[in-house]
Amino acid sequence: MPSMARIPLEDNFTDVIRKAQRGRKIPDKVLATQTGLDPAELAAVKAGKVDDTALRRLARHLRLGPNALESLAHNRWYPEQSAFPRGFMMFNTPYEDMFVNSYLVWDTKTKRAAAFDTGATCEPMLTEIESAGLKLQYIFLTHTHRDHIADLARLAAATGAEVWASEREPSDHPGAKTFKENAHFHIGELAIKTLFTWGHSPGMTTYFVTGLSWPLAVVGDAIFAGSMGGSATHFIDQYQNNYSKILTLPRDTVLACGHGPLTTLAQEKKHNPFFAP
Repeated sequence: MPSMARIPLEDNFTDVIRKAQRGRKIPDKVLATQTGLDPAELAAVKAGKVDDTALRRLARHLRLGPNALESLAHNRWYPEQSAFPRGFMMFNTPYEDMFVNSYLVWDTKTKRAAAFDTGATCEPMLTEIESAGLKLQYIFLTHTHRDHIADLARLAAATGAEVWASEREPSDHPGAKTFKENAHFHIGELAIKTLFTWGHSPGMTTYFVTGLSWPLAVVGDAIFAGSMGGSATHFIDQYQNNYSKILTLPRDTVLACGHGPLTTLAQEKKHNPFFAP
């Protein structure tokens, strides 16, 4: 993967606190009482004040890892990046007030490739496909939120690739196909398995890819480096799917997230407040 500017973490510690509090449906008044914090102290932390004592109290009651939450608040951690000498590329494109990721994997012998989402624009991906002489066979959607598939029509038209999405969240792209959980696809020596990690969206899918330098999980908005995708209504489902289907993958699995930098499963188990002890 070519070098690129350091991509900021998608969420800061206040985002993590808000997602956990909203997902577990704990009002401010109740959370303040549970933690013994004055309502003004709680409001200050949620506004960005780094108070280690308050953070650790909040972590215990929101079922977050206190050390990981404190580390995130002090900006002490950034994920080490795993190198892929060949067969993998990440694209980070601006969409309104944020950046969104899309990914390309390919078999170096056959030059057959698969894309995961399109991001805001597929232009950089199309440039790589042409320059590397690749044949895009599949376009896999992690989910159908607009920022992740903004350029789907152009990518599909330019490459003739098949569009696939979860049966829980079909794409409205003409001719798009759906798969069940644990579906298997192959591109040369690469194997791709579908895992339903829904919650952030009805059909959020993680794609587990083997045959590259490292095991790879394209997780969409299921997990971010140091955080996870939020949901006002299905947070517990999202958490449980993440825990049972992503956190059980090999520890050296690289997580290719929908926003923010790449990370690894081993690092998230230690540094992600939602999953760290």
